[in-house]
Amino acid sequence: MSLDPATVRRIAKLARIRVDEAQVPQLQAELNGILGWIEQLNEVNVDGVEPLTGGLTMAAPLRVDAVTDGGIAEAVLANAPDRADDYFAVPKVVE
Repeated sequence: MSLDPATVRRIAKLARIRVDEAQVPQLQAELNGILGWIEQLNEVNVDGVEPLTGGLTMAAPLRVDAVTDGGIAEAVLANAPDRADDYFAVPKVVE
């Protein structure tokens, strides 16, 4: 499928994108390239592949729900301009 300049202008108008006349050929080439990739995807053999309508059928990998402090307080606070024990110290902003 190949888009003509009039179709490119119409797509830009529908997308509310301001396109100068000088930009139309470049945009036309880019859109035709995208459509070329889509045509390549249509050539893929998907016989026997069930359509996937969402990710709900797949189980999400779970990690152990364990509370940790990270163990890197010194590394985190190494570049802090001011600190109080294992915390960032900030100036008082409310009197």
